[in-house]
Amino acid sequence: MAMPKEMVPLAEDPNRDLGFGSVVAAESRQRLLNRDGSFNVKREGLGLLHSLSLYHALLTMSWTRFLGLVGACYLAFNALFAFAFLACGPQAIAGPDAAAMTGGSEFLRAFFFSVQTFATIGYGHLSPMGVPANLLVTFESLFGLLGFALATGLLFSRFARPTAQVLFSRRAVVAPYRDRTAFEFRIVNARSSQLIEVQATLMVSLFRDGESRRRDFVPLKLERPSVVFFPLAWTIVHPIDEQSPLHGLTREELERSEAEFLVLLTGFDETFSQTVHTRSSYKLDEVVWGARFTNLFNPPGPDGRLSIDVGRLDDIETTPMPV
Repeated sequence: MAMPKEMVPLAEDPNRDLGFGSVVAAESRQRLLNRDGSFNVKREGLGLLHSLSLYHALLTMSWTRFLGLVGACYLAFNALFAFAFLACGPQAIAGPDAAAMTGGSEFLRAFFFSVQTFATIGYGHLSPMGVPANLLVTFESLFGLLGFALATGLLFSRFARPTAQVLFSRRAVVAPYRDRTAFEFRIVNARSSQLIEVQATLMVSLFRDGESRRRDFVPLKLERPSVVFFPLAWTIVHPIDEQSPLHGLTREELERSEAEFLVLLTGFDETFSQTVHTRSSYKLDEVVWGARFTNLFNPPGPDGRLSIDVGRLDDIETTPMPV
C-alpha cells in the first residue's frame, strides 16, 4: 500500500518511533501496547542482580500475588525457625503439656512457638530454654520486627501510589460525524476521586510499503484533545477529514498496514495532588465500522442530578455510514 504523503513523518520527527526503537518498530508483529497499558516487549541478557528490582515488583504486582507472596514468606520463615529450634535439642522449648498442645508433634510445637516469637505474641505457655534457644529467639524477634515494618511499608506504598484507573471501551468505532466519519472510543473514570486537566494523545502505527518495510507513527488530531473537568464519561473523537492521515484509507488497507491505535491519557488527580497517566491501544479487530456508542446518561433523578450507567460503556449500535 502506498501511503499518502502526509502520513510519512519527517526524519527529525520525535514521534518517529516513540522510544520503541527502529528494530522493534520494524520487526515486531505483535501489538506494541497491550490493552492494560503494558508494553509488549521484553529485555533479556541482564544479570540477576541488574534485572532484579524487588521493590518495584512488589509495588506493581497484583494484590492476589502480593498477599500470596507475603503469606508464603511468613509460613516459610516460621518453618525455617522451627527447624532451627528443633536443632537446639528436645529441651529447647519448655512448657506445661507442650507436646499435648500440638498432638505430640515436635515440629508443630516449634513452629507455633516461632509464630508467637515472630509476631511478639507470647501467650506464656511455651518458653525457650538454654543459651542457643534464647539466642535464636533474640534473632527471630529482631527479624520479626524488621519484617513487619517492611510489610507495613509496602502495604502503605501500594495504597498510596498515585495511579489512574480509567476504563477504556473494549471497542473503538468508526462512526458518522458531521457528514463525514470519525474514529471514536470512550473512557470513564472508575474511581470516586476526580481528575482534572485531562489530556489525550492519539496516534496510529502503520507499516509503510517500500524497499524496507518500516513502521511509522502518525499523530491523529482530536476534535477535543483535553477537558478541564472529567466527572462523567468522555468520547474521544478523531475526525476523518481531508487533513486526517486516515482519509481515503479503507479497512482492508489498514489491515495490510497492521494498524494499531495508541492512546495516552494524562491528568491531575486532586486526591493525590499528583499527575497520573494511563495508556492503551486498539488493534483493527477491536474497531467496529458503521457503529456508534449508545447513550450513557440516565434520566434525571428526583433531585435533578445527572448520572451515567458505566455498565453501558461498551454498548454500541449499528448506524449507516455517510456516502
